[in-house]
Amino acid sequence: MLINLISRRVRQLSSGGNRPLIMETAGLSTAEIALTEIIEGKMEWETDLPKPKRKSRRRARKA
Repeated sequence: MLINLISRRVRQLSSGGNRPLIMETAGLSTAEIALTEIIEGKMEWETDLPKPKRKSRRRARKA
């Protein structure tokens, strides 16, 4: 999921339609910019996948 998010953001930055969400970008590649944006919490993502079910941990009764 992280790779897909970075890949999509790199395409956005490369096309010139979006500006970086971080201030200092000198010397950084578009992939580094995208990853830094995620690390700094400038980007988030949502998923439609259902949450995994938790396994119940029932204790066996002692006889």
